[in-house]
Amino acid sequence: MNLIWLIPCLPLFGFLVLLVAGRKLGDPGAGWWGTGLVAASFLVVVKVFFDLLALPEEERSLTQTLFTWIPSGSFKVSIGFLADPLSILMCLFITGIGALIHLYSIGYMKGDEKFSKFFLYLNLFLASMLLLVLGDNLLLTFLGWEGVGTCSYLLISFWHTDPANASAGKKAFVTNRIGDFGFMLGTFLVWVTVGSINYADIGPAAPMIAAGTATAIALLFFLGAVGKSAQLPLSVWLPDAMAGPTPVSALIHAATMVTAGVYLITRLNPIMAQAGWANDVIAWTGAITALVAASIAIAQTDIKKVLAYSTVSQLGYMFLAVGTQNYVAGIFHMVTHAFFKALLFLGAGSVIMSMSHEQDMRKFGNLRKYLPVTFATFMIGWLAISGIPPLAGFWSKDEVLAGAFNSGPAGPVLWVIGLLVALMTAFYMTRVVIMTFFGSEKWRLTDDAHEADEVGDVESSDLVTASVAAAEHGAADHDDHHGLSPDHTPKESHWTMTAPLVVLAALSILGGAINLPFGSDFKHLEHWLEPTLAFEHELPPVPVLVLLAFAAIAVASLGIFMAYWVYSKHKIAPEKIERPVLAHAWYIDETYAKVAGGPGEAGFQGVADFDGTVVDGAVNGVGAGVLGIGNRLRPVQSGLVRSYALGISIGGALLLAFIVTRMNL
Repeated sequence: MNLIWLIPCLPLFGFLVLLVAGRKLGDPGAGWWGTGLVAASFLVVVKVFFDLLALPEEERSLTQTLFTWIPSGSFKVSIGFLADPLSILMCLFITGIGALIHLYSIGYMKGDEKFSKFFLYLNLFLASMLLLVLGDNLLLTFLGWEGVGTCSYLLISFWHTDPANASAGKKAFVTNRIGDFGFMLGTFLVWVTVGSINYADIGPAAPMIAAGTATAIALLFFLGAVGKSAQLPLSVWLPDAMAGPTPVSALIHAATMVTAGVYLITRLNPIMAQAGWANDVIAWTGAITALVAASIAIAQTDIKKVLAYSTVSQLGYMFLAVGTQNYVAGIFHMVTHAFFKALLFLGAGSVIMSMSHEQDMRKFGNLRKYLPVTFATFMIGWLAISGIPPLAGFWSKDEVLAGAFNSGPAGPVLWVIGLLVALMTAFYMTRVVIMTFFGSEKWRLTDDAHEADEVGDVESSDLVTASVAAAEHGAADHDDHHGLSPDHTPKESHWTMTAPLVVLAALSILGGAINLPFGSDFKHLEHWLEPTLAFEHELPPVPVLVLLAFAAIAVASLGIFMAYWVYSKHKIAPEKIERPVLAHAWYIDETYAKVAGGPGEAGFQGVADFDGTVVDGAVNGVGAGVLGIGNRLRPVQSGLVRSYALGISIGGALLLAFIVTRMNL
């Protein structure tokens, strides 16, 4: 257990070495160095995990204090790491999936002029995330919280010479600052209420916190979680985060930054147990976010944007779970989602690399012929996120839905919303699979042939003619397709990119085994997390669970069939489903831009004008008055001794005259 400090320090050491010698290590040396340090951290986590497992359940919470950070009267904050079932579970998939993404990045970023800097940022990102989950107090968690926020800005805007990428990084940074305000106020309120910000003190004190105070604390921290985990109304930054390299998308969306909000709410579950209706706010926010984001994903044409909105939607599932105080299901879905979402993002990256960095699915098609490993593994990720048994996503999503169903009077309504989200998820992910891996090779078609193919008018026998015609327009098509030409032949990615896909595919198949609903002996995750949870959520009886599971399977199958009917059989025009309002993400971004650029800008300009005219005017007026008085009094201070002597004489005479006058009276 003395090795706990190594978990965040190994990636931090990797960052420091890359900072000093990254350019000398070069490509691929810097990548292998960064990957090796994260893999070493994973091995340390495994060792700590087995050490904890060997302890009795009630003793599985150990704190390693390195030194006192802030000694200030009764307020003392230490640099200390808390190793308990929740933090070590987080560390396992953060470092495990993080190492796979690092390995993938060696191939993906090959040849980039800032290759070593990319791995420098990745190592710092992982170190910050590990500090976030291992910190034994709220301030240390906040330090890691801000660290991942800074690194996300650096990584999202990594290719910052493109103004859109730079803007996306700034958007993520600024949006998260809104949530951070809630985190800070929540920390202050915990200190005032409990007298400590250490998790070891918060848990035992939570039952004594007044309901109103607990509700306020819960809502403030939930504001922080809404920003970091991209829930409505602060979800707008996450889709734009696609501007960064694809490994960054996988890292942020799957195993690290966006899971921080779910972790924080779960870590503070003793307070949440006292927070009353604040839990309803969390659950409904998650459900509505899941529904809105899933509907938006239906109409996106950028493969990474579909997956981005899918992440927002799946995070909504997690908040639905923790809002109904079904923390085991929330963490379970977080883990399985890390497996299949990392797989899907990295698979999308492999597709994008093979297609000369084209991301528009309307220019894909039939890629299963050229990318067999990517295709096979992506299909597993598709089935997992669609909720098809026995893959991991089915078990975790089903537990979230079952918990929502059994969460009180509003439970059935939340369950119906979750079921509708499951239908949409299966639909839009099947759409991605069909448009990317099946159908005609659309990058070989002319614009006319491409439009005809969209509605199913191009037969396979016409593709040769279309390809020849497209070849005659190769120069123009080259510009339109970001380097794609009609004679382009996609190739499978390097082994450093396909090996992580295979590992993640295996985890997406087997990951559900950590918490199966077949009895207590199969609920390994529930038993593991039990010491860290103050509230145990009750699931419906077994017969109800079975009915709910069959309903979920039927809905997922229906979603797959509907997408097949639309995009493969062309029985319904896609335009009837892909409505402009969905393509524009319900105009949420545009509304924010108009408010910020119109009334918002005018309001802030008014505040600035008030500050400059009234506040500064008052201060400057006082200063000007004092200066004027000084200027008028300045002649009195001439510096001439005879003038001072004359003044003293006149004053003395006047004083003497006053005294004589008073005596006569």
